[in-house]
Amino acid sequence: MPAKNLTVNRAALGHRLAYALRHPDRVPRHLARSARDIWLRRRHPDHVSYYRAVMRSDTRADPDAAVGSHNRERWLALGAMQFDYLVGHGLRPEHRMLEIGCGNLRGGWRFIRHLEPGHYYGIDISPDILFAAQDTIVEMDLRQRLPTLTPVRDLTLRFLPDAHFDVVHAHSVFSHSPLPVIEECLANVGRVLAPDGWFDFTFDRTEGTEHHVLREDFYYRTETLLALAEKHGLRARFMADWEELPHRQSKIRVTHAV
Repeated sequence: MPAKNLTVNRAALGHRLAYALRHPDRVPRHLARSARDIWLRRRHPDHVSYYRAVMRSDTRADPDAAVGSHNRERWLALGAMQFDYLVGHGLRPEHRMLEIGCGNLRGGWRFIRHLEPGHYYGIDISPDILFAAQDTIVEMDLRQRLPTLTPVRDLTLRFLPDAHFDVVHAHSVFSHSPLPVIEECLANVGRVLAPDGWFDFTFDRTEGTEHHVLREDFYYRTETLLALAEKHGLRARFMADWEELPHRQSKIRVTHAV
């Protein structure tokens, strides 16, 4: 996988033109996404509704691609990467886990298999991708593990119990979220997190200008997200060991401040 480019502004016209010249085969796909963006902006002014519509469109075409995996082999590999990392950092079967943006259980099916029955809780803003998650449960023969899958309208987590989850996980969620959505999550996740628990999330990192592409892909400086977590009484740190893995996104871990 190519090294991360941490300074480029992918929203800049010059970059977009140069990219099109290097990859002319990708231009039709980008134009289709741009047209969809214009249409959905008019129908869904708030971001969660907008991205729910994006997921509906993408899931109809291919649930694996909708969560960022262009084939089943990559879907399995990325799920294994998430799982191995969390287990290596202490995820145990007795833990209770909340996965924010669980998608079609790319990593989730492995977590469900690893955890004790009833200890996995997955939420997503997209009912369509949760239908695909149900298919994954059947495919992987996980019905007896009693996972919970719940659609949500926002990331306030208001229906979940206090101090309940030992591990909260959000893979490739904040990479598709503007700062108000991220802040909504960080303002509320501490309430549902157990005293010794942790919250891992990935994000698209830049060391240059923060920007977004078509309201689908957002790029943030590390210090922006660290400060946002600390604003809400949480301790956050950049996970340098995740950078050693073949994944374009970066990772931050949040815990309760001591």
